[in-house]
Amino acid sequence: MRRYFPFATFAQPRRANPLPVAAAIFVLALAAGAALGPSLTTQGAAPVGPALAAASASEAAPADIPLAHRLDPSIVYPIEVMRIIDGDTFEARVRVWPGLDVDTKVRLRGIDAAELHARCSGELAQAQSARTALETILAEGGVSVSQIGIDKYGGRVDAAVATRNTADVSAALLNGGFARSYGGGKRGSWCG
Repeated sequence: MRRYFPFATFAQPRRANPLPVAAAIFVLALAAGAALGPSLTTQGAAPVGPALAAASASEAAPADIPLAHRLDPSIVYPIEVMRIIDGDTFEARVRVWPGLDVDTKVRLRGIDAAELHARCSGELAQAQSARTALETILAEGGVSVSQIGIDKYGGRVDAAVATRNTADVSAALLNGGFARSYGGGKRGSWCG
């Protein structure tokens, strides 16, 4: 029996903003999947067993290290792409454990693409090109995410993304000129 947990499940009309809570639950589910058993897919690494996960968990991780960097980076989660939002964000169904899928928005780690709600015509053209490029790359199939962390904006996660033919989707968009490098902080303008 497959269970889906869309973010709308966690939303209640009387709460101010449930999205950060839902994102935290998602990351905790990923951590539980990593700790409770072998990974579904790995990139050239041996599966992470309960004993190895328990040994890793016993070492206290400093609070200032992001959760994505504390998880085993070799764990790869297969996903089903549901919808492309813009050039650096898409909606996906992530398989966190056999029979347990989580619906979330995924932001590509390390890049920034122009926004579709543009401030100028140049930004809009760049945003549409980036969105089309991302659609083309994700259409290759075999899409997976790894190194997952909570994005700075609630309601989505930050992750490294790969496809059957593209090992690093962020790098492919950077190399194609559809995005620019982004390490957090204030984003620059795409206009003039």
